[in-house]
Amino acid sequence: MNVLFIEDDMIESMKMQRAISKFESKHNIIEAKNGEEALAILNEGNLPDIILLDLNMPRMSGIEFLGVLKADPRFKYLPTIILTTSENRVDLLKCFEIGIAGYIIKPLKYEDYEFKLKRVFDYWEISELIKA
Repeated sequence: MNVLFIEDDMIESMKMQRAISKFESKHNIIEAKNGEEALAILNEGNLPDIILLDLNMPRMSGIEFLGVLKADPRFKYLPTIILTTSENRVDLLKCFEIGIAGYIIKPLKYEDYEFKLKRVFDYWEISELIKA
């Protein structure tokens, strides 16, 4: 599975790489440090199977990125899962209004993070995805 991981925090990127290295299935992770970089990747034609998106980023917030992504007919059906520390209900509701596929709050303990991430990947591996 090809995954676009949009995250500005290097430690979070390292956690992601560490977690998926333990999974049985191998995945191709494309990393972007912010929404602008992610849009550039998408506009080059590198369409992922899913997008994992942080909300709190510089330049373009995750919610701003979502608005641009879902307004574009080429990208609007890409399953986008929020992976964030934000427990703000306003953020949660806004993201679902825009059209996300899921909202995952990053747990503090690494083991819990790995557990949640594994469940996300397991689900999307068996889901019928629209291929571009």
